[in-house]
Amino acid sequence: MRAVLAGLLVAAAAAAACSDRPVDPLQLDRNLLTVDNRTSTDWTSVEIWLNRQYRITVPSIPAESRFQAPLDTFVAGFGQRFDFHSMQVRDLRLTAKLPGGKPLELKKQLEPGGLAGILGGVGGKR
Repeated sequence: MRAVLAGLLVAAAAAAACSDRPVDPLQLDRNLLTVDNRTSTDWTSVEIWLNRQYRITVPSIPAESRFQAPLDTFVAGFGQRFDFHSMQVRDLRLTAKLPGGKPLELKKQLEPGGLAGILGGVGGKR
């Protein structure tokens, strides 16, 4: 009986280890942003902000779907475009409305890049 119970525990642990990890709804792959709406509700009036200065808008991202856009399509207030080849992504946020007008806000957790990433942040935390 103990052997069967031990076998079931090992099988349960293996199944848990193989389960899908939650997918980050905001994914960056070089010059491409993918927004993954894995929820069962549509997101409307979507605004995506890059470095708090560059923005794109999307009327909606339907439930269980994806939206993709090159980072070069993000535009600042006076028409300047984000230049992926010479600029660094420091901040990425999404705001939208859920059914009933409830707000949705997502922020991507980014790892520090450049010298800040190498030195452990400003001030050289060790």
